[in-house]
Amino acid sequence: MQKQSVKPIRSLDDALERCQALGMRVSRQRHYVLELLWQEKEHLSAREIYDRLNQQGKDIGHTSVYQNLEALSSKGVIECIERCDGRLYGNISDIHSHVNCLDTNKIIDVHIELPEDLIRIVEEQTGIKITDYSINFYGHSTSQEKEQ
Repeated sequence: MQKQSVKPIRSLDDALERCQALGMRVSRQRHYVLELLWQEKEHLSAREIYDRLNQQGKDIGHTSVYQNLEALSSKGVIECIERCDGRLYGNISDIHSHVNCLDTNKIIDVHIELPEDLIRIVEEQTGIKITDYSINFYGHSTSQEKEQ
């Protein structure tokens, strides 16, 4: 059910290829941002991205981080999640769902396919033909020790 006409971006090379296919210049700073998102494999704020790049000794300014994140997310090369405490950026831009851990505030990407009969029920209830979907799951970590 989760189909897209363009090749999904599942690696740093895929992301760089998509930039080139879109006619986006892959500057040193843009490469740094993409590389970090693929290394970290988590959703990060612009500030976290800036801090981590500078900790790695990468020469990039705060404004450059924001401009590159905006350009990459607006072209669909990376994911941007709007949260009440700000935007988070992730490396996977193809259709996927999220598991939100309420204990750690981490967001985990998952690729889920719903059963066709469930899709049909949603279509019957809404009168809308479902072409894509993304689900947000919320829960608590099962691996953490709970305080009593």
